[in-house]
Amino acid sequence: MIRLFRPELPLAAGICVTTGQILAAGRFPSLQVGILGFLSVFALSGAALILNDYFDYEVDKINHPDRPLPSGAVSRREVIGLTIATTLVGLTAAAILGLDVLLISIPIWLIGVLYNWRYKKTGLPGNLMVCTSVAATFIFGAVTVNAPWNGNVWVFSLMAFFIDLGEEIAGDAMDMEGDKKINSKSIALRKGKPFALRVTVVMWSVVVLLSLVPAFLGWMGTVYLAAILIIDGVLIYFSIRLLKSQTPEAGRRAMRGAYLGATLGVIAFVLGQFLS
Repeated sequence: MIRLFRPELPLAAGICVTTGQILAAGRFPSLQVGILGFLSVFALSGAALILNDYFDYEVDKINHPDRPLPSGAVSRREVIGLTIATTLVGLTAAAILGLDVLLISIPIWLIGVLYNWRYKKTGLPGNLMVCTSVAATFIFGAVTVNAPWNGNVWVFSLMAFFIDLGEEIAGDAMDMEGDKKINSKSIALRKGKPFALRVTVVMWSVVVLLSLVPAFLGWMGTVYLAAILIIDGVLIYFSIRLLKSQTPEAGRRAMRGAYLGATLGVIAFVLGQFLS
């Protein structure tokens, strides 16, 4: 059952919330705010991923037959029940933090539902929906500490947007066979896999440039610089690996490496703030 969550992705979303809180407040939030903020987005992200498996059942028979639903490990009814349960957990945690937090959590949840239900096969519009909800996690964190307009928060949010946009486009390139079944309008199917992967590398290059803004403007110190060098180095390395990938499996490994590397860079930043 835990595989339905793809736990590294909700975990990354929760870490982004914590990072948004630290960036906005300049310190760690209170224990209650920190836990509830993390839990809310972790659960809402998990709900979106679980629901994705429900709507992708036919496609996953081709692209990912080992996933819990197409493999028969869980039923479609169980998937819907778990989606409802995690959604309620996420929205309840947000509501405890306040009406403003609940009001930003609802669009994040709604984007996930609409994307899975109708917009995934639209190509770029669907990609933009996903990366907007990912970028919103940093702003969500800032709202929980009543500082939504912090400049560093918005830079990190934009970085998350372009990291995820690149990953979404590359992911479509790896899933072309299954996506043909649903008449997807992905960039990979319209322009070809090599073109889609080059677009991904351009998106990740934008992230590297954005990462230099806080250092250039003097907003952040050496802890940030050390963490961001990790993220930039990982993105450059896995960009090269992605362009050279010959199989969907190799491409997915490169994408996963980039995503996890960026997450580790953010964790390094959070730990650096804690230790400084």
